[in-house]
Amino acid sequence: MTELLTSHVELNVADGSTMRAYTARPEDRAPRAGLMVFQEAFGVNGHIRDVTERFAREGFSAIAPELFHRTAPGFEGSYTDFNSVVPHISALKPETMAADVRAAFAYLEADKATDGKPIACVGFCMGGMVSFLAAAEVGVQAAISFYGGGITPNPRSGGLLERTSELRAPILFFWGGKDQHIGPEKQNQVTESLRAANKSYVSVEFSDADHGFFCDQRASYNAQAAAQGWALSLEFLSVHLRNQGAQGT
Repeated sequence: MTELLTSHVELNVADGSTMRAYTARPEDRAPRAGLMVFQEAFGVNGHIRDVTERFAREGFSAIAPELFHRTAPGFEGSYTDFNSVVPHISALKPETMAADVRAAFAYLEADKATDGKPIACVGFCMGGMVSFLAAAEVGVQAAISFYGGGITPNPRSGGLLERTSELRAPILFFWGGKDQHIGPEKQNQVTESLRAANKSYVSVEFSDADHGFFCDQRASYNAQAAAQGWALSLEFLSVHLRNQGAQGT
């Protein structure tokens, strides 16, 4: 197994706040493609740290910023207590999330571990929406959104579809066919918006999977869909980053 270097770093955000982030990269320190890993609503918890490390073992220099740093630094919520995360989700704003994305992207750009290699992003649930935002906000070469909530208009916000024309990178979307939170109507809103703007995307629905199917700490975990989603993610990144993430060349 690839030996990793892991640590927490403190990032300065443009609004004057400080954001902690978890980083993982191969121990050999060879230049690697960068990857931003955006959290679920439950924080940069054990699952997100594990995913960050999994990508690092595939050859990425990965960083998972704590997007709730303004309201709850270090927050790790329970998957059985969604009410505890609602205040922190509600406090998020597109402009502050964009600032957080820029701070994480700038860290990777300046990091000797990436040394000018391309940067991509992946996000889960709430983070899937942030991955969409990142594709419009900074120069990522590829973006992946697992069951991204909040991209379409919802009771908390107007969504991000108005940013579709600004997308700079191809996006891979994963959806669960049994997801009651993000049903076919919302999925279609997203893909139709990208199609109308002539943007590059791939949309994959796992018919037997529910929301959160990739997370092995959730009751909705679907091992088969998770395995396929992982393989497709690595292939998507390999294609669009020209294998630089996996090979460090």
